[in-house]
Amino acid sequence: MSSSSMARSAPTRRPKVNLAVIAPIVALIALILIGMALNPNFLSYANITNVLARSAFIGIIAIGMTFVITAGGLDLSVGSMAAFVAGLMILSMNVLVQSMGPGLPVIMAGIAIALATGLAAGFINGILITRAGIEAFILTLGTMGIYRSLVTWLADGGTLSLGFEMRELYRPVYYGGIMGISWPIIVFAVLAILGEIVMRHTAFGRHCAAIGSNEKVARYSSVAVLRVRLMTYVLLGVLVGIAVVMYVPRLGSASATTGLLWELEAIAAVIIGGTLLKGGFGRVWGTVVGVLILSLIGNLLNLTDFVSPYLNGAIQGVVIILAVVLQRNPGAAR
Repeated sequence: MSSSSMARSAPTRRPKVNLAVIAPIVALIALILIGMALNPNFLSYANITNVLARSAFIGIIAIGMTFVITAGGLDLSVGSMAAFVAGLMILSMNVLVQSMGPGLPVIMAGIAIALATGLAAGFINGILITRAGIEAFILTLGTMGIYRSLVTWLADGGTLSLGFEMRELYRPVYYGGIMGISWPIIVFAVLAILGEIVMRHTAFGRHCAAIGSNEKVARYSSVAVLRVRLMTYVLLGVLVGIAVVMYVPRLGSASATTGLLWELEAIAAVIIGGTLLKGGFGRVWGTVVGVLILSLIGNLLNLTDFVSPYLNGAIQGVVIILAVVLQRNPGAAR
């Protein structure tokens, strides 16, 4: 039989559809189409920018969570950590303004305190997980309670509020921007691009995937497993600090309910975006899509009376379950 006839007789293989890749994108497009059909103001500039600005906080944290989960870790403390960082930042700025007066130096000091506190909190989580050998789930469940209790103690059971003058000076960090695009959206976009580059094109990103895929093989391949895993938690802590810097000028306050369930939304966004919950594969662009999906679900519930907005958590839970089901599909990660 000639080679040409063999080629004709050979069955043609159709490329398999990767549901894990296309499902989040299809879901996002479907939500946009549904929103357009249900409310003519859905795609208005004011609504879209509002959704993006509000989702920026979770999105920034979810970028760091992508690296943690890709490396086989987990962090349940990020919401409580954000509340504690915000409370300490506000308390410090209120103290500094008494001696320095309201102005840019106090804002810069507050930002530095937020970033340093986030870094320290992430380092504590990471060092206890990597050096003390405590399970990430148990450790971060414990620190979640610790951070939430600390901010409640700092606020004496109430609310920590930034002084009026400092609040007015700090407001442009959330409400200001460039060409009508607020700073939280810009910061989120820049960090997402940098995160995707690091995940795809650097040794750190490849090492995260290698550790999450098979820790023993990664060790045999001379990957500094403990150091890389520690750095994922430090990175997440810093990004929590950045999210808080963007969040505080929005309300100018922090309480025991600040950042409530942010950890659920961040983890949900990561999983919906296609990052494997068991580790070994992650994509930051998918996390961004996941954040937008969750934000649009909440926005649609607020704009329409079709479903009660109080069911937002239930709908998000269903979306998470569906995303995990898709991950069970062979080859879903690739």
